[in-house]
Amino acid sequence: QVQLVESGGGLVQPGGSLRLSCAASGFTFGWYAMSWYRQAPGKERELVAAITSGGGSTNYADSVKGRFTISRDNAKNTVYLQMNSLKPEDTAVYYCNAKKTGFVKEYEYWGQGTQVTVSS
Repeated sequence: QVQLVESGGGLVQPGGSLRLSCAASGFTFGWYAMSWYRQAPGKERELVAAITSGGGSTNYADSVKGRFTISRDNAKNTVYLQMNSLKPEDTAVYYCNAKKTGFVKEYEYWGQGTQVTVSS
């Protein structure tokens, strides 16, 4: 039932742009903070961007500040990552993450990932 489905990845030239989308279902989207992570070959998974459940606050990795923008539309149960001025080092599989803290336990869900390749 719980699903996070990423889309929008692909091949883009350096300096280009992509917009990733993550469509959520099976849980109360508005209760969850949403994040984008990425993992490049041979590298650890890293946090790229995060947004609070209501969309009022965002956070970014230093490597993408000023280039990437995370946003969400709670009415559509969707979180986005607008990626501009892409660099080859942005090449990775990008994963959507949903996380909620609670009195009993935390809840966390992951998408399947979408490939982003930045190359000439």
